This record gives sequence, C-alpha cells and structure tokens, in this order.
Amino acid sequence: MTTLTDLQARRERLVLDHFADETRQDFDAVLGTFPHPHYELIPSGEVHDGIADVRQYYTDTRRAFPDQRHEIIQLRHADDSVVVEFWLLGTHHGPLKGLPPTGNSFRCRMNAFFIFEGDRLVCERVYFDTLTMLRQLLVGVPPEMVGGLVAGLLGQTAPQPEAATA
Repeated sequence: MTTLTDLQARRERLVLDHFADETRQDFDAVLGTFPHPHYELIPSGEVHDGIADVRQYYTDTRRAFPDQRHEIIQLRHADDSVVVEFWLLGTHHGPLKGLPPTGNSFRCRMNAFFIFEGDRLVCERVYFDTLTMLRQLLVGVPPEMVGGLVAGLLGQTAPQPEAATA
C-alpha cells in the first residue's frame, strides 16, 4: 500500500468534495473547485467552458435527471490528474436534447480525468459509452421514433421518409 503525497491528498479531497457537491446539487460549491470551470464530454465532443456555460450544463442535465448521482468504483493518481472510475445513475424525468422524458433509469460506467496544474483543478474530462446509456433510456420507445430521437441527441436532423409518388 502506497502513502499519498500531500499534493495527491489535496487533489483527492477536492475530487471527492466535487463529486459529493454534484450529488447534493450544490453547484456553487462544485464551481468553486475550479479556478475556471471546464468540462469536456468526450463521447459527444461537448466542451463547457466558464462559469455560465458549466452552470447551464448542470441545469440541463439535472432537469433531465433530477436524481443524478455517482457511485465511485476506484480512484487513481497520475502525475497531473486524479482518475475516477464510477457509475453514473439517474432517472429520465425531463427533456434531454430533444429526447422527451422516458421515465427510464440508467446506470452507466464512466471514467473522469480530473486534470490539475499543481493543486488547481483545470479540467474534468469524462469518457463513457453513449450507447450503454441510450439503450437504457430508450426502452419502451416505439422503434419508429428512435431514429429521430437519436438524431436530436446528436444535434442532427433525422432523414425524412420520401413521399410516395402517385
């Protein structure tokens, strides 16, 4: 068993506080863990930069999943980061990028890289499998609706069926 350095212990405490504040939805406290809030969601290519943008991200995701929470699996230290493997859980009770609420719950395994400069958090970079989440959220949605809903989530327009010619 290795002993954490003082720097690693400070980083770990900040990351654990960050996770706890997110679950409590104390977003002022979460924003306070960064000198300049910056999130990168790798599967969607989304970048949320700055207080207003990150706060809107919190608002949108908690509107969609008001019970969103985490279960930490493992926390690891790297030279410039703390890497957290966790389960993200929630129930879809509000709109999410064009996907109306389904009432379905999800449980998705994720990794987040909390990137530091010294003991200052400069970025949270999140990796997850979008299909794992969508497969759970779309249970019970009529198949003919799935294409349009997924296109909306991807920020695309769903192709329209060609009109029959007479």
